[in-house]
Amino acid sequence: MGGAGGLCHTRAMGIRGNAPAGGGAVRAGGPAAGLPRFAVGPVLGIAAAVVAVQAALAGRYGFHRDELYFLAAGRHLAWGYVDQPPLTPLLARLSTAVFGTGPAGLRAVAVLLCGATVALVAFAARELGARRAGQVLAAAGAAVSAMVLALGHMLSTASFDLFVWTVLGVLVLRLLRTGDRRWWPVIGAVTGVALLNKDLVLLLAVALLPAIALAGPGPGDDGPGPRAVLRGWWLPAGALAALLVAAPNLYWEAVHGWPQLTVASGISDQDGLTNRLTFVPMQLVYLSPVLVPIWLAGFRRLRDDERVRWARPLGYAYLVLCGLVLLLGGKPYYALPPLLLVLAAGCEPVAERRWERPRGDGGGRGGGTRRERVRLVGLLLVAALVNSLITLPVLPAGRLAAVSWIYPESAEQVGWPELVAAVGAGWAQVPPEQRGRAVVFAADYGEAGALVHYGDRYGLPAAYSGHMSFYDWGPPPDSATGPVLLVHPAPYPQVERAFTGCRQVAEVDNGRGVANEEQHAPVLLCTGTAAPWSRLWPRLRHFY
Repeated sequence: MGGAGGLCHTRAMGIRGNAPAGGGAVRAGGPAAGLPRFAVGPVLGIAAAVVAVQAALAGRYGFHRDELYFLAAGRHLAWGYVDQPPLTPLLARLSTAVFGTGPAGLRAVAVLLCGATVALVAFAARELGARRAGQVLAAAGAAVSAMVLALGHMLSTASFDLFVWTVLGVLVLRLLRTGDRRWWPVIGAVTGVALLNKDLVLLLAVALLPAIALAGPGPGDDGPGPRAVLRGWWLPAGALAALLVAAPNLYWEAVHGWPQLTVASGISDQDGLTNRLTFVPMQLVYLSPVLVPIWLAGFRRLRDDERVRWARPLGYAYLVLCGLVLLLGGKPYYALPPLLLVLAAGCEPVAERRWERPRGDGGGRGGGTRRERVRLVGLLLVAALVNSLITLPVLPAGRLAAVSWIYPESAEQVGWPELVAAVGAGWAQVPPEQRGRAVVFAADYGEAGALVHYGDRYGLPAAYSGHMSFYDWGPPPDSATGPVLLVHPAPYPQVERAFTGCRQVAEVDNGRGVANEEQHAPVLLCTGTAAPWSRLWPRLRHFY
C-alpha cells in the first residue's frame, strides 16, 4: 500500500506524469500533478496500533445481538436475507472458520477492516495533496474517531460499509484528480461489492453524481471542471459493472418481493423522528468533537482552495447525502463514511500550520509553535481515551451504565450465555417424555441467535423465531404440539397470544446489573399452541 504501488501509483491505469491516458486533457501543473510520498511507516504504524488494541479487547465482553444473528445467518448462506444482502453473514462464517467461533474470532475481519480504513483515510488525504504530517494526522484522526473504533470492535454491515465507502472515496478522488474516466469500471465493481453488503451505497451514488455534474470550472478556469469525467461511455460501463457484481442479490430481492424495502420503511416509520432530531449531534459525536475543527477546515478547503477545486464534489456529495438521510428518516450513521473524507481534506492545512513548512517556503522551521503541536497531540489523545471508554470494552461490565446511555450497543454485548442458561433452567422443567414434541421459541433474532450458539450446553433443541430471516428458515413441524418454551415476549404481545397455558418458569439475569433489552426478560413455559404451526407461522413474522 505504499507510494510505489497499488492505486496510489501515478502510473496506475496508464497514467504517466500529467497526461491521463484516455481520460481527457489536463493542464500541466493541474490536478494530475505528482503526489507527495506516502508516509508508509507512521500511517501503517497507527493502523497496526489500532488493530492491536482492537484485537486485544475483542473478546472482553461477548457477542452483540446482531453478531449472533449473523452467525446464524452464516449457517443458512443465501444470496440475500430480508434485512440485508449476503456479504456480512458470509464474512461471519469465514471469520469464525479461520479465527475461531468466539467473539474474538468473529470480529477478526472487523478488526482488519478497521485498520485498513485508517490507512485509506491517509490515502485520501494524500490524494488531496497532504504531505507526511497531513497524512499522519488523517490516519490519527480516523483512528481516534468514535465511529471507526466502534465499527472495528463488532462485525456489522456498517463495519464493511465504512471500509468499502472509504475505498470508493479514494477511487473517486483519483478519478476527479486525474480526469481518467477509466476508473469508472473499477468504481462500479467496488460499488457492486458494496451492494452485496448493504443497499445504502445507492444513496452515495445518488448524492455523488449530481455533485460532480454541478461542480463547474473554478474562477478564471476555462476548462470543463470535474463534470468532464461524466462524459463518454466509461460511466455507463461502471454502472454495468456494479449491476453485474450485485446481480445475484438483486435477483434474490426481486424474487422475494424486495423485502429490504419493507424493513427500511419500518425503520423510518418507527425511528424516523428520533433519527432526524439526533442527526446533526450524532455526526459530531460519531466523529469526535475534538476533530470538528479539522472537519470544518476540510469544508473550507474544498470550498476555497483552488488547488483542490477538482475535489469540491466530495463536500457537495456529503451535504446531499445528509439531506437524503434526513428525508428518508434513516439512521445518523448512514452518512458517516464521507465524513472521514472531508476530515482528510482538512488535515493538510491544519498540519501545515502546526508542523509542515508552508508550501513555497524555501527553508526555516515548520509551521506552528511547539505549544500548538503539543496541544493538537493532546486533543487527539483525549479523543482516543474518551471514545475508547465509550465504544470499546474498557470498563468492567458492571460499570457499563456510565457509558451505555451514550452508546447502548456496549450493553448489548453482555448477558447472552446467562440468557441461554435461564432457558436451560426452563427446559429442565419440561418432562422428558414431552421433549420430543417441545419447541423453544424466541421473539427476537438476538435471543434466537444466542440459543443457536449456546444451546448445546444445555441440551436445547433447535430454536425458532419469526423475527427477520429466522422466519424464512421455517416453522416447527405441526407434530411439535408442545410444550413451548417462550423467551422474552414482553415487547411482542402478539407472540404470547399464539400459545396457551403460559406461566413464567425463569428470568434472565446477566449477573452484572447491566440494563439491556434482555435483563429480567421472562422465560415462559406454555402447554401448547393456539393452532398448528403452519397456520400460526404467518402471524408470528415481524421485522422490527
